[in-house]
Amino acid sequence: MVCGSRVLLRKYGNFIDNLRFCVKGGAGGMGLPRLGGQGGKGGDVWFIARHGVTLKKIKDKYPLKRFSAKPGGNSSIRALKGERGQDCEIDVPVGISVTNDNGRYIGDLNKIGDRILVAGGGPGGHFKTHFLPSKGQARIVRLDLKLIADVGLVGFPNAGKSSLLGSVSHAKPQVAEYAFTTVRPQLGKIMFADYKQISVADLPGLIEGAHMNKGMGHKFLKHIERTKQLLFVVDISGFQLASKTPFRTAFEAIQLLTKELELYKEELLTKPALLAVNKMDLPNSEEKWRELVKQLENPKDFFHLLPEEMIPESTIRFKYILPVSAVTGEGIEELKHCIRKSLQEQADLENEEFHKEKLQSLRTAETPQKRRESRFQSR
Repeated sequence: MVCGSRVLLRKYGNFIDNLRFCVKGGAGGMGLPRLGGQGGKGGDVWFIARHGVTLKKIKDKYPLKRFSAKPGGNSSIRALKGERGQDCEIDVPVGISVTNDNGRYIGDLNKIGDRILVAGGGPGGHFKTHFLPSKGQARIVRLDLKLIADVGLVGFPNAGKSSLLGSVSHAKPQVAEYAFTTVRPQLGKIMFADYKQISVADLPGLIEGAHMNKGMGHKFLKHIERTKQLLFVVDISGFQLASKTPFRTAFEAIQLLTKELELYKEELLTKPALLAVNKMDLPNSEEKWRELVKQLENPKDFFHLLPEEMIPESTIRFKYILPVSAVTGEGIEELKHCIRKSLQEQADLENEEFHKEKLQSLRTAETPQKRRESRFQSR
C-alpha cells in the first residue's frame, strides 16, 4: 500500500474542517528460532481528543508528514521476548469523526480523553510464524470535524443569525447587510448569572438545494448533526437570495428549511427545535407575526401556498416560538431562558430514559433464584 505524505484539506477561509493523511502501525520484532524467542509487537497509532487542538494546528505542526508508530524489539539472548514498540499518539479536536479513505466509519471522538485505534502494530515473530514478524497496519484515514454545540442556528443567509448570536452570547461574529457574511462556523457561549454556560453554533447559511450540496450544502449540514437542539431563525419579512430567485415568506422559509434538513438526513427533524422570528423591529412586523403564528398552528392547512417540491413530508412542532430583534434586544432574554429550559427538559428526559433502561437491564439479568429470594424478602 502506497502512503502519500501530502495533506489534503478543505477550508472556509482559515477554517479547516477535514484532514486526510497516512497512518502506519509499527512492524513486529524478529523472533529467535534457536531459543524460541518471540519478537515484540509493533506500536499502535491512536487519535486522542484533547482540549485546545484544531485541525489547522495539526496541519501546521505536521506539514507533509505521516504518522508511524515504532517497531517492536527483536528477541535476543538477553530478552527472549522483545520489547513492545512505542505507540504513536496524535492529539485531535473534540468532535471528530474518523473514516478510512473509502468512507468506512472507524469511530467518533465526542469528549476529551476519547481514544480511537486507527492503525494496529504488527505481531512479533514467534513459533507459528517461523519467527518472522508481520508489518503494521497501513491506511489512509480522514478526520472530519463536526462541531459539537448545545444549539445550532438554522436559517437562510441574511436571516440575522450572526446578529442574534452576538445578542445572546459573548461571540463577536462578522455582521453585514448582505447574504453569506458567515462563511465559516462561529461559536458563542450564553453565560448565565449562576455560571451555567450554553454553547451556540452559527453555521454558514443554507440555500435551496443544500441537500444536493449546492452552496455550502453538506459543509453546513454535517455540522448540525452534532448539535443537541436546533434554533431556526427566519426573517419576519421573508427572504430572497437574489433577484432571479423566488421570494419566500417567513412561513415558506421555515418549510423550505425543514425540507432541506429532511432530504439530507431525516433524523435531524427528531431533534428538539425552537423558532426565533427575527427582525421584529421592521415595519409591519406585528401584522406579519400574527399571520405566521396562525399558519404555524396548522401548517398543513397552508401547504397549498407552497410549490409541491417545497412541501416537507414531516412538520416540525417547535417547543418555543419567539418574536425577537437582534437590533433592539426585543425577546432576547426570553429566548435565552427558553433555550436553557428546553435543554434542561431534554436532559431530564434522557436521564429518565437512561434509568429506565438500566432498571430493565438489571431485571433481565436477575436469575430465577434471585427473583424468588426477592419475592420472599418482600413478604
